[in-house]
Amino acid sequence: MSEYRAPVRDIKFVLDHIVDLASLADIPDFSHVDPDTVSGLVDEAARFMAEVVAPTNRIGDSVGSQRNADGSVSTPEGFKKAYEQYVSSGWNAVKSDPAYGGHGFPASVGIAVQEMLTASNMAFSLCPMLTMSAILALENHGYEEQKATYLPKLISGEWTGTMVLTEPEAGSDVGALRAKAEPADDGTWRIFGTKIYITWGEHDMADNIVHLVLARAPGAPPGTKGISLFIVPKFLVNADGSLGERNDVTCVSIEHKVGIHGSPTCVLAFGEGDGAVGYLIGEVNQGMRCMFTMMNDARLHVGLEGLGIAERSFQQAAEYARVRTQGRAIGTPPTESSPIVEHPDVRRMLMTMKASTEALRALLYDNAKAIDLAHRHPDEAVRTANSGRAGLLTPVAKAWGTDLGVELTSLGIQIHGGMGYVEETGAAQHWRDSRIAPIYEGTNGIQAIDLVMRKLPMDGGAVVHGYLDEMAALERELAEATADLGTLHTELAEGIELLRNATEWLLSREDPNDVLSGATPYLRLFGTVAGGYYLAREALAARRLLAGNGDDPFLAAKIATARFYCEQLLPQAFGLVPAITANAGSLFAVDAAMLGT
Repeated sequence: MSEYRAPVRDIKFVLDHIVDLASLADIPDFSHVDPDTVSGLVDEAARFMAEVVAPTNRIGDSVGSQRNADGSVSTPEGFKKAYEQYVSSGWNAVKSDPAYGGHGFPASVGIAVQEMLTASNMAFSLCPMLTMSAILALENHGYEEQKATYLPKLISGEWTGTMVLTEPEAGSDVGALRAKAEPADDGTWRIFGTKIYITWGEHDMADNIVHLVLARAPGAPPGTKGISLFIVPKFLVNADGSLGERNDVTCVSIEHKVGIHGSPTCVLAFGEGDGAVGYLIGEVNQGMRCMFTMMNDARLHVGLEGLGIAERSFQQAAEYARVRTQGRAIGTPPTESSPIVEHPDVRRMLMTMKASTEALRALLYDNAKAIDLAHRHPDEAVRTANSGRAGLLTPVAKAWGTDLGVELTSLGIQIHGGMGYVEETGAAQHWRDSRIAPIYEGTNGIQAIDLVMRKLPMDGGAVVHGYLDEMAALERELAEATADLGTLHTELAEGIELLRNATEWLLSREDPNDVLSGATPYLRLFGTVAGGYYLAREALAARRLLAGNGDDPFLAAKIATARFYCEQLLPQAFGLVPAITANAGSLFAVDAAMLGT
């Protein structure tokens, strides 16, 4: 297994030319975020993740977390020490509120740190990721006393957070959950029920675990309208902030999974005794509104899991292809073997991995920038516009990102040939680890439904049309560029037109089943075209820099990668449109009883 090397220059290039860090520094809340400071932060994060976290990836997979007889969970060797260093170095606090100990960097800088953490060890990264989402929920919906009690420890990482939704009969259909919350005489609540698939629900890396739990209060209406959100700490917190007695929360078991073995996925029992003590967040029956704050943040970071794991798989595949000799490339003397990187099909797979990861990185970071502007820009109109943009891009970032993660790590195995199917090389771990991400935080089918049913109609379609117009304006700029950009402008123009026509078709349908049947191929179309758009932006930026810097292989590769994407990957868009506009008839033409016979 090769070592992980953070793609520092690629990350900085996106921060400079897609996020435009210099413009973010003009926002009062981000006045300390100058490009030089961020550059130093990225360099140090790259060193830390490669040296401290990445070495834990292999043992995390081979040993995994283990549940002990007393219900406690032991993480693999090295995890606890790495996490202690992660906390003491302040990485968990990068993007959080300075009022509670955070460093106040933008989400678009935080996502760069998170990418490197995820690529270093995806299973390990899930713990801080969920803690960050819990922080966001408390910042937005918690009472001041709750914020004062929990946020400083969560932001530092001394305590970790979880998202506790799923039950045996309530997965994607969260409204079917049955966990109960009963009011106590002292203003607290008692929580009863069993929750499953709770990531990092029990472990030994932190002093306390703060569970954010969905449950039903007495008399709650059915479905999602009757759900409330509660803080249920592993250890109760005394008035002076010290830890008190153990709460009535027990880890019943941990799952044996395809991948992410280092991450304990727990079955938790709440209230096997007198009831787990819980503290209501917000109002009764308003839990889904609070939880969606967590989930939307988590969806972007799950999309980032696709990027991180694909990047690590690509690095390993590229290194292997450079040293593995097999066969003879065209022009090689008969007595010599060639590195497989010289064979066109291997080169095609590597370029697909490279181009796709770079396109995805730009989309994810742009999504994070929209979130920054939606929350922090002083102009209300800018905040509103970017709130819509973030809403539009989030389901694409999550679903397209995690689909690519699975596909690209599979290509990584293919490049290794038979050795890729052998666990000792480590190539298969990347695929196994990535496979959960399309299921996390609302399956990718649900993301597609959200995109076509809720996000396209936003503001009468103005949000998506504004994004399409932005892409079209870039295409016109490409048309005026020099010949070194090749057919970028014609390929991108065709892709944008296909996406615009498919968007109009979906917005005009009266039968919801027609829209739903085209949802998944539409999301794929959206991501594919958006990827070409972002790489074209990078190519233009690279060409401008080359004009002043002469020969720079990194910048030349940016242009070549964009051309490869637009000439060889973007044409896939043509094949997606018929599936979008085919109506629902063919999906239901075979009776359900005949499926699988």
